[in-house]
Amino acid sequence: MISVRRLAAVAVLGAVLSGCTGEPDAAGGSAPARTGGHGRATAAAPESVPAQSAPNLAPGPGGVTPVFERSATAPDRAEKTVALTFDADMTADQGPRAAGGERFDNPALIAALRRMKVPSTIFMTGRWAEEYPDQAKAIGNDPLFEIANHSYSHHAFTSPCYGLPTIAEGNMKADVDRAFRAFRTAGVRHVVPYFRFPGGCYDERALRAIGPAGVTAVQWDVVSGDAFAKDADAVAEQVLAGVKPGSLVVLHCTRSAAPVTERAIERIVPELRKRGYRTVKVSELMRSAQKVAKPPEKPGP
Repeated sequence: MISVRRLAAVAVLGAVLSGCTGEPDAAGGSAPARTGGHGRATAAAPESVPAQSAPNLAPGPGGVTPVFERSATAPDRAEKTVALTFDADMTADQGPRAAGGERFDNPALIAALRRMKVPSTIFMTGRWAEEYPDQAKAIGNDPLFEIANHSYSHHAFTSPCYGLPTIAEGNMKADVDRAFRAFRTAGVRHVVPYFRFPGGCYDERALRAIGPAGVTAVQWDVVSGDAFAKDADAVAEQVLAGVKPGSLVVLHCTRSAAPVTERAIERIVPELRKRGYRTVKVSELMRSAQKVAKPPEKPGP
């Protein structure tokens, strides 16, 4: 089993700006363990990720998927940036519920982010993109946002995981690839080579299974608590209490499961700005971490 603490710093030190091209495979069907590696990435992300898109972490030994959780900053170069990330959840078997009127989207939240000009990363499931292709395209073609992969099915990659159905190990990479194809079919342009495990649940087996996809797994260090919450102020207070320079905040873009997120954001963003924070996408946070991780240049003779 990969050591959590031993590899905590390696993921950041292994950060590289890598080109991301390649053809995805055919479709197939918890405590985080941080990992990373040395050198340049050898696996390429699916072709829906543009070559110029975003920094990616180098894979760990044997091609294991690296994990990014927070942008560690040097004390003398701490920049008050924070990435607000939104999971657009929808499981592969929730189509009947959507047909019955349940809403897994949240247009009002996206409108609020646009109105306040908040750069954001949306971790979208392929099933969500299929259910709301027009919204997926509009969000994914807006330079304010970047679209990352949250699996196709939103099934768990390890168990137990909040009661989610579990995907077979042999289908894990195919599930990731299928989501990228769903984005491409919907016409999404701003796709980045990042992946978030459903529920944030994973183990070493899952990290190795999706290694060939060429993605960086992105976790978080601040839990918003917006899932099934009814008190927007409580969500805002929890986020504001946990944020520190380089933080990654997990929120949701799903009306039925996170109905107060829009109202919480309308309080969180002004307060963060008042405190001197700048909201950024995950790609910028990772790029900043990559710069901090570089050793200082030695002075010339």
